[in-house]
This record gives sequence, C-alpha cells and structure tokens, in this order.
Amino acid sequence: MKVAFIGLGIMGSRMAANLLKNEVDLTVYNRTMESALPLGEMGARVSGSAAEAVRDADVVFSMLSTPQVVADVFWGEGNVLQSMKKCAWWLDCTTVNPSFSMQSKAEAEKVGVKFLDAPVSGSKPQAQNADLLFLVGATEEEASELDGFFNMMGKKTFYMGETGKGASFKMIINMMMAQSMALFSEAVLLGEKMGISREFLLDTLPNLIVTPPFVKNKINAISTGNYEVMFPLEWMHKDLHLAALSAYENNQPLYLANVAKEMFESAKAKGMGRLDFSAIFEYLEGH
Repeated sequence: MKVAFIGLGIMGSRMAANLLKNEVDLTVYNRTMESALPLGEMGARVSGSAAEAVRDADVVFSMLSTPQVVADVFWGEGNVLQSMKKCAWWLDCTTVNPSFSMQSKAEAEKVGVKFLDAPVSGSKPQAQNADLLFLVGATEEEASELDGFFNMMGKKTFYMGETGKGASFKMIINMMMAQSMALFSEAVLLGEKMGISREFLLDTLPNLIVTPPFVKNKINAISTGNYEVMFPLEWMHKDLHLAALSAYENNQPLYLANVAKEMFESAKAKGMGRLDFSAIFEYLEGH
C-alpha cells in the first residue's frame, strides 16, 4: 500500500523514518521543508503540499501539534480529506481530545475516508527505536490490515474498541505523567531544603516503588540542567488543557490535574515551553 505521512516534528520524522527502513512506499509532507529533506534522502517522496502528498495514498498518518492544526490541514484550508481517495485510511496520531476524534471521524465519513484515532505513548527515544505504544480507537479486527504499520513503528498496540478511546487513553497517560513529574520535582526540592543532598535524592528516589519508571529517564536532565526536548513542555500543557476540556464534557472534576495545568502554564509563560516537560523541576526550583 502507498502511505503518506503528514507532520514531521520530533515524533513524526522518526516514525516516518522507521516506515522507510521497512521499505514502505512513502510520501511525506511538512510545513517547513527542512524537516522533510532527510527523509527524502532516505527514499521518501517529498511533497510540496499536504493535499498533493495524500492524493494516491491508501493510508495517511498525521502527527501534528494541536486539534486546531489537524482541523486546518484536513478539512480547512489544507483540504486534505477532499484530496484523499475514497476508502483510504486516515490514522491520526496527534494527541487530541476524544470529542475531536469523533469530529474527525464525522468529517472523514463525509468524503468516504476511513478514520482511526491512533495516538502513541512514548517520546523521542521510543519513536527513534520503534518502541512506541499505539493506542488505537478500533477493534483489532477492524484495523487488521494496518497492524503491520504499527509494528514497524512500535512495540505494542492496544486496540481500544471504538473511535475516541485511543485518544481517551492517551489523555489519561499524559495527565498522569505531568502530575508525576511535578510531584517528583516537589519531593526532591523539599528533600534538599530539609538537608538531604540532591545527588542522593536523584540517585535513590527513582529506584523506589513510589516513583514512576519514566522518571529515571529524566534524572540526567535534572542533574545537568540540560532539558533537551524529548516531549515539549508546551505540548504537555496543551494535553492538560485537553484533559480539562474532556473532564468538563464528562462532568468529572480534575482537582489535581488542573493545578498541574496552571503550573505548566506558568512555566510556559516563563519561556520554558520548548524545553522538555521535565523542566518543570527548574520552574519549581525558582519558586
């Protein structure tokens, strides 16, 4: 099958590269051409527009920044859905709110395109090494012809049963990550104020059962103050905002997540948005 990939940022560029390593017939598009050129050197066709990129594709992956950008590209000015073949697949890997995934499905159905929400769990290293977890809003039977592509880019696929459930599960995961990172940061900073060395805390706490495993991957950033972006802080703030929106839609209070959302918003306002989300430690250290 012919495949198109729209959106070649930190995640999308590496996911597309893994498709090429598996000899997929791939066309790519990115708003800034520089991100697409390395994939062209690997064998991808580089398109000048998103609409052109998808014209002959049987499967279209999108990995974009926000729901609004997805809407603009696919049924707004980008006109991607109108350019796709009937019965082609659109797999949106963007982190969006579940109600937006339902809207995407409705827009796709208008033009005879099949839609799946297929966000991923993982950041830059997992995308690089094809170790992502795919969270797919469909049954395994419904998405069986796409399973090979998921396996090229990830190590496990969770079939969540119906449209929007992949987006729902991704929202829960990121909401927990954000709060866990903030809680760990507060614990280390308090420990220092009570006279325990930062070195001891960063060496010991990540190995205790109370600390989520992903935190180990953030220790070097905290130790060195080099918050090389794996997952931008500004997108974590966006995901917390989408969680709050979904909570409103479902009449479910999110007391702690909303506190975390404001914390990440404040860090973003201090110019930390393009750092890794673990830079919330540096923000809290200054307060």
